[in-house]
Amino acid sequence: MLHTPIPFTALVLSATLFTPHALSTEQQNIEHMVVTGSRVIESIDEIPASITIISQQEIQEQLKVTPELQNMLAQLVPGMAPSTGTSSNSSQTLRGRAPLVMIDGVPQSTPLRNGSLGIKSLDPSAIERIEVIKGATSIYGNGAAGGIINYITKKAVTDLEFSGSASISTRFSAVKLEDSAGMRYQGAVSGQRGQFSYVVTGAYEENGLQRDAQGDVLGLVYGLSESNTQNIFTKLAYDFDQDKSLKFTYNYYESQQDSDLVDISGSVNSGVKTYAIKVPGDANKIGDPQGPRGNHNAMLNYTDLALLEHTQLSIDLYKQTIENVFFFSTNLANPDLGLTGGQSMIKSDKTGLRMTANTQVDFNQVEGTFIYGLDLLSDTSSQPLLDGRMWVPEMEMDNLAGFLQTKWVIQDDWVVKAGLRKEEIDLFVDDYQTLKLCRNAQQCSVAINVKGDTLNYNATTYNLALKYNAIAEFSPFISFSQGADISDTGRLLRSATVNDIADIHTQASIIDNVEVGFNSEFERLRFEFAAYRSTSEFGTGSKFNEQTGIHEPIRAPQKIWGYEGLINYQWTDSLSLNATYSWVEGKDTDKDTYLGARQISAPKGTINLRWQALDNASLAVNYLYVGDRKRFEKNDKGLWVGDQGPIDSYHVVNLSGQYSFESFQLYAGIENLFNQDYYSARSQAYTYKGYNSKSLGTTVNVGVSVQF
Repeated sequence: MLHTPIPFTALVLSATLFTPHALSTEQQNIEHMVVTGSRVIESIDEIPASITIISQQEIQEQLKVTPELQNMLAQLVPGMAPSTGTSSNSSQTLRGRAPLVMIDGVPQSTPLRNGSLGIKSLDPSAIERIEVIKGATSIYGNGAAGGIINYITKKAVTDLEFSGSASISTRFSAVKLEDSAGMRYQGAVSGQRGQFSYVVTGAYEENGLQRDAQGDVLGLVYGLSESNTQNIFTKLAYDFDQDKSLKFTYNYYESQQDSDLVDISGSVNSGVKTYAIKVPGDANKIGDPQGPRGNHNAMLNYTDLALLEHTQLSIDLYKQTIENVFFFSTNLANPDLGLTGGQSMIKSDKTGLRMTANTQVDFNQVEGTFIYGLDLLSDTSSQPLLDGRMWVPEMEMDNLAGFLQTKWVIQDDWVVKAGLRKEEIDLFVDDYQTLKLCRNAQQCSVAINVKGDTLNYNATTYNLALKYNAIAEFSPFISFSQGADISDTGRLLRSATVNDIADIHTQASIIDNVEVGFNSEFERLRFEFAAYRSTSEFGTGSKFNEQTGIHEPIRAPQKIWGYEGLINYQWTDSLSLNATYSWVEGKDTDKDTYLGARQISAPKGTINLRWQALDNASLAVNYLYVGDRKRFEKNDKGLWVGDQGPIDSYHVVNLSGQYSFESFQLYAGIENLFNQDYYSARSQAYTYKGYNSKSLGTTVNVGVSVQF
């Protein structure tokens, strides 16, 4: 049996935050618009696909509990896999595939060597809203196999010359307070003077020790204990007139774990958890701090809303540098060199140009929109080790793409979308040598000299969709979209077993995505439902090589399918409930075997119940349900392997509230209110050393904020 659904009552007890009663008409109109799906502003009603918009109010509500974007997305986005509770989003897929994470359309993911660190790439205090487009899409090019997560940054408050906000909070374990308290500071200033506007935000956070339900410190693999995070964001804008404007945006983000902790490693197979302790005696901590070392994003945008009578133009020039340092791993040892392990780092340097034009035409009862333009991207990525060895050689990618998207609104009732994107990619890799890596004296890979070359990819992808809007009580849609993906080529290169790069299976993957669904709106009730299937000829999985001790990538055709449902009920003017449920499954269709947890998540439901008790006081209850997923058997040695450990269900409840005075606000949040003692879905499924840490026990966050 493929799936046993949870009861409908459990579906109703899974929700995302929705508070229309607290929004003004103007705010609701703004938050009913989206830019990510087509690269121009359009109404949600005219998008024949599943999308999720996380508003500024929702972000602020979640910040009362946790500043971690992984947790927010898991709680608020149907189809998003459960949070890992760490700095990594490995296994936190979107509908079973990796999403492309962006800041204002600038990619933060590193598809050429996907380290699954893109979600945690800026502080939530810099975000105005988050737009999530689900399913494979070629709108933004390579890396969007699962869809797009676009962080839309804050814009200036334009009705004042100067305004600002500041807050201070502390977060600590309620299970064992010792060394767990941390501090968070954030502030922002914004305003407009004449034709010039500005917004500047800053955030700094120091984490204490993060403890599980038994009071033990969580493990260090992508850990957050004793990590320091800082984010500086600024956006400057100049309006030449009511149609023409120039914007400059810069974001700096750093989040590193610099602690004197060491792991006591257990395993999924032994049933013993991994936890951390202080480095004993006079021993020194091994390795450098892990996490983003200092990531820079800069973008210059020029917009002309009246280039021609019915044509708008937007030009973006952007530059990004990333250095993400991983944890120390004994799997990177080489006894011949006297190395007991190593740390790797993903380095990526992107320069890009985007030109988007938008032309509207009106016929008899037909409104047509043509969106067209060019994308240019230069991306140089590699994965060196901090000791000087090169694990993934430098990959130099030049990408040129042209696109045309059309939308036709017929008699205000029918929406038809159709488009295509032509992609040309050249990827150069010089001659290189794979590394000899040893798990122990008996398990070592063999270093191989590989001849480099320039790999050429050409792909044309298409999309076609239809939506019917005449009846608010039932607005169905159907969509077909394709995405071209050459993601994680670096993972293939570092595990090469041949002498020529041309013999490595680096083929681009075309993902075909089909989705059907509907929206239904009544006076106080809203339904959403979508079912989908995506197929790819060249998915990327992995297989453990017992001789070398290396998890080697394999290319095989894949099929992923699933569904999502949402029910929103505005109970009273002060009480709202929104319920969701997501289920996804996938197979290697060549071998007819299920895909592991790296791609496929366990069933998930969420709930947010919000009560506006008074005009200046509110309370929110958040509930997370993660179901069972047990698709695999132990190997011949009686062990779970790879990402195929069994996942048992768990439930987590969070609570938050606030009380506003005239000039300031007090707030508090409790994560894991009932101190559930559990492993996250990834900790249960990943059998790799050090991954089986338990999740946070009861953790309290209290703070005060002020507006001026």
